[in-house]
Amino acid sequence: MDKPRYYEQSIQIKASATAVERSITELDLMHRWLNPSLRCEAIGDRWDTSLGAQSRFILQIPFIKPCLISTVVEREPGLVVWGFEGFFKGRDRWECQPQPGGTLLINRFEFEIPNPLIAFGFDRFAATWTKTDMENQLARLKAVAERL
Repeated sequence: MDKPRYYEQSIQIKASATAVERSITELDLMHRWLNPSLRCEAIGDRWDTSLGAQSRFILQIPFIKPCLISTVVEREPGLVVWGFEGFFKGRDRWECQPQPGGTLLINRFEFEIPNPLIAFGFDRFAATWTKTDMENQLARLKAVAERL
């Protein structure tokens, strides 16, 4: 089994915690800041971020399009945590902390890669890109939230 890994990023956003949370939980806003190679879609009739709601995150790689099925495992105002299983196993935690003049957004992506071949490929080709992409996503999310 792969060792647990995590990436944690934070950013100060000049917007209310409500605006930041909307940017994380409303699908049309989420697609404005997500990497274009990622797509999210509802499992079922509609997109939902309430406790137990499921969604599919699809990596837009030609021909294979691997996906992670995610379930909201923690939910309260200002906090949403998606748990996921697939080629990665883990959690993606988004927390909005109100601050004077805005919101501190903290994102922690914790995961294991059960398949040794996929873990090797991730380490060689995607680990650095993933960390950089998470930083870039937070900058794009900040811009979306600050425009609301």
